[in-house]
Amino acid sequence: MVEARVRMRDQRMFLRFWVVRAGATSASQMLNLVMGWQMYELTRSAWDLGLIGLVQFIPLLLVSLPAGQLADRMHRGRIVALCLAVQGLGVGLLLIASSQDATSRALVLAVAALLGVARGVQMPAQQALVPLLVPPALLSRAMALSASAGQVAIMAGPAVGGVLLLAGAPAAYAGTLFLLALAFGLAAVLRYEHIPAARTPMSLDSLLAGARFVWERKVLLGALSLDLFAVLLGGVTALLPMFARDVLQVGPAGLGMLRAAPAVGAVVMAVLLARVSLTRRVGARMMGAVVIYAAAMGVFGLSSVLWLSMCALAVSGAADMVSVVVRHTLVQAETPDEMRGRVGAVNAMFLGASNQLGEFESGATAAVMGPVGSVVFGAVATLCIAAAWLRLFPQLVRRDRFTTEPPPT
Repeated sequence: MVEARVRMRDQRMFLRFWVVRAGATSASQMLNLVMGWQMYELTRSAWDLGLIGLVQFIPLLLVSLPAGQLADRMHRGRIVALCLAVQGLGVGLLLIASSQDATSRALVLAVAALLGVARGVQMPAQQALVPLLVPPALLSRAMALSASAGQVAIMAGPAVGGVLLLAGAPAAYAGTLFLLALAFGLAAVLRYEHIPAARTPMSLDSLLAGARFVWERKVLLGALSLDLFAVLLGGVTALLPMFARDVLQVGPAGLGMLRAAPAVGAVVMAVLLARVSLTRRVGARMMGAVVIYAAAMGVFGLSSVLWLSMCALAVSGAADMVSVVVRHTLVQAETPDEMRGRVGAVNAMFLGASNQLGEFESGATAAVMGPVGSVVFGAVATLCIAAAWLRLFPQLVRRDRFTTEPPPT
């Protein structure tokens, strides 16, 4: 184990990528927090909070498959850098508008759509980078550490964003822009052995190759779809401004604490998984993690005090991290490199549906049931999905180990 940790510290490009992901995700989390707060300040509408997620998801859905093919043909680090620059442009527009007190509902939604395009192109390339930056023997630990970068960002980003928001939206947007610039600079100098793919004509068959690859491997399909429905139905991120303002009455600083709480649990779990790799009963552990996640969401929905709400969110974050590591490691270990961009695009579509479309679902159900009813309904629905997946995907539940070598194309 000591040897493995030393070798991980020697992976300079991976460590650089870790900083890129941490910085970019921190910026994304700060941006989502400030945009949600401003939208709720402008409209006081749960529907509009959910709409931010929907307008990000639609362009993400449209560009993901072509972006996957692009990631299999071009240098993935440069794709990530370009997407970060586009996101910086959107943040700059919000910074200028906020400084002039000219922020509007239409502008927030337009920038959200631009972010959806950029993230839809970025995600397949970013996911497919990790196996190129570490030896195969370190892949599981690298996936846990990569996920921990995202969770550290989810923990720090909202907390910092909430504090900066006390000084006004322009300060929060300026902090976001700084982090995006830092991530862009490091992503632009990522190096790995890049072997350009054969220049074959783009076709519908090539475009759908990633979806076909996942469909034919029921373990991957079950893992991706289980995570999709769990976060789609059980996620609460879009409703946190409502809980902070109306249910718990803790203001912007409390909102930042709530946004950070899931990441606290996730970071602790990621550190554990980076030190002690998951090696046995990986499918059953993923299923158990989803059940714990749903139960924690139910507790959060019924809580009326800040400390209990934060504890429930922390438990949900730890459970979600187990699911994330199992899912990502299965996908990367079983996919040949020349397919990783297109399979990553399918994964990005599932992630986008679970996150952005999940935010819309939360906002829509909260508009009908209220925030507490929406969260409790989502928790119960997630438990029902887990029970159904036990019967629909028995291969996933019985899966014992990760595949150590990707199959031939």
